[in-house]
Amino acid sequence: MSTVSLSSGVRAALGSLSSVKDAASTAQYRLSTGKKVNSAVDNPVNFFTAAGLNDRAAQLTSNLDGISNGIQTITAASQGIDAITKLISSLQSTVKQAQADNAANRPTTSGTNASTTLATAAEAAATGKSLRDVTLDKALVDNDGTGTNNAAVGSGTLPAGSTANGNLGIATATTNFNLTIKAGNTTYTSTSLTATSTVRDVVNEINKSGIATASIDDAGKLNITGAGSDTLTVNLGAGTSQAAANTDALTGGQNAAFGLAAAVSTGLTATGNSTVRSNLVNQFNDLTSQIDQLAKDAGFNGKNLLTGDKLSIVFNEKTGSNQSKLDVQGQTITSANLGIGQAVNGSPLTGQFNIQDDSALSTMADTLTGSLSSLRSTSSSLGASLSTVQTRQDFTKNLSNTLTAGADNLVSADTNQEAANLLALQTRQQLSQTALSLSNQADQAILRLF
Repeated sequence: MSTVSLSSGVRAALGSLSSVKDAASTAQYRLSTGKKVNSAVDNPVNFFTAAGLNDRAAQLTSNLDGISNGIQTITAASQGIDAITKLISSLQSTVKQAQADNAANRPTTSGTNASTTLATAAEAAATGKSLRDVTLDKALVDNDGTGTNNAAVGSGTLPAGSTANGNLGIATATTNFNLTIKAGNTTYTSTSLTATSTVRDVVNEINKSGIATASIDDAGKLNITGAGSDTLTVNLGAGTSQAAANTDALTGGQNAAFGLAAAVSTGLTATGNSTVRSNLVNQFNDLTSQIDQLAKDAGFNGKNLLTGDKLSIVFNEKTGSNQSKLDVQGQTITSANLGIGQAVNGSPLTGQFNIQDDSALSTMADTLTGSLSSLRSTSSSLGASLSTVQTRQDFTKNLSNTLTAGADNLVSADTNQEAANLLALQTRQQLSQTALSLSNQADQAILRLF
């Protein structure tokens, strides 16, 4: 088989045309793929570097789903705390409503004596005053030294040296007086009463205590009412010394002079319950039950930070000690954990409080205030965690975009340049074809010689 010989001009034109065709094919491929490095053959360094950057970007992007779930879990818990806070505010309103109704559960006593009142009708007639005013004017001691109520006053004549309408039958020798009032854990002691003090002074001292109120009614009787619902004791003591008077006051040695029954010394308790408070028991307990139920419903995707679950949010693609993550430890929030007991009418058991008891209501009011502070602290902690996770979410998105952009810079083609190159190569291809045609025409000129 013979070998075909081509002229140098034709061979040069063919070589140029082939080179232009290959360059045009490369330009077309880069335009179609958008990359100037499509395999390791094109540029090993850029190809593998871009692959690593894209791989990390993909791993970070896959973490965004977990981060998003973490944000929703924290948000659900935060919304749960906001709702529980509103329930506790409703509990506070219920307690205030109960505290406002207190007339039916106050320890109350009314003094009596042999003459029914601390003043006699004869004394009132002799002085032209009411039984109430005569009683308020009565002195603590026996002004005439007889040790009994002054009959002479009843006739309108005061004994010599007397400055008050009668006496309470307390001996002249007892010139020191102590008044002791106790309600719950609060005790008030007065040593300001003297032998010249009157019933009016005693009433004023009782009212000054802040834990009981006293008054003399129109019948001349001493009435005492506790300022709260705690067991109340009111004791008057007298003696030749302040110490003796104090000892006497601890047992109510002079209570009989006011017609006070022995129960005042041993302790008075309320004889009735507040109907309003009784009706509020179910309302209060229903609200506490809703706190427990709401906390259980504040979960997201199987995680509930209000029932003590722990949430772990992973931020990067690494493992072990190099892994970047945030652990959010939840708290078990229940009415019991917040210290909120169930309301009852009467003697409470563990985890309950007597709604009829003012002290118990006051303690519960303080507990609710403390619960709000605790919830605000938990909410603040969740808010800080949420802010951190949202910041990491934005950072991860931006970093993933940066990695992808960096990878693209290494392998992506400049489409404007490649398009210009292709256009130029197509022009060169046409010129190469023209040159090849001209070379062939030069060879064909020889045929015309034959």
